[in-house]
Formats: sequence, C-alpha cells, structure tokens
Amino acid sequence: VQLQASGGGLVQPGGSLRLSCAASGSIFRFNVMAWYRQAPGKERELVATITSGGSTNYADSVKGRFTISRDNARNTVYLQMNSLKPEDTAVFYCHYSDYKGTTSWGQGTLVTVSS
Repeated sequence: VQLQASGGGLVQPGGSLRLSCAASGSIFRFNVMAWYRQAPGKERELVATITSGGSTNYADSVKGRFTISRDNARNTVYLQMNSLKPEDTAVFYCHYSDYKGTTSWGQGTLVTVSS
C-alpha cells in the first residue's frame, strides 16, 4: 500500500489547514487509517485514527480542534485542523494498517504554525 500525503504549509496561530492522504495499491476493506506527527526534537505521536467503518479516536491535545474523516470510494483520509497553535508545528504522517497485518507510512507533510 502506498500513501501520498499533502496539504501542509505555513499558517498563523488560530488558522486552519486540511491534510489529505491518498492510498493506493492492495487496500483491504477492513483497515485503520491514522495521522501521526513528529515535532522537532520529539518522538512521533498519534494524532487521530479512523476505521473503515468510520469510528474515530483522537489525542487529548487535539480533541475539539482536529477532525479526521475518510472517503472510502477515493481511498483518502483527511485531517481538518482548526484553531492551530504553535505547538502543533510538526511533520504529519499518515499511516495505514489492516487486519491482514499490512502497514504503511506516508512520506510526511510539514505543518508550521507561526505568525
């Protein structure tokens, strides 16, 4: 499975961005898509997950500000990020996993929150 992430950029504090991640290849219908992020000097952390059935989960730090969604017909997952803070600055990675044991990482997209 190949993942292509896009949508990162520079945004002012309080602003919004939407990340996209398109999956291609041997996608199993029962899968979990996720967004992770890695800030400079920190470990990669889980931001949000969404199952193929639409169940979601969020890190406490982004609850109420970020929304993960997916379009199964397009094999694409999105991360809508609102009320962005400087501490949200990170490289964001999408991740795929399925019940056959296949996992894959996208290439990362940089989000910078700064005035």
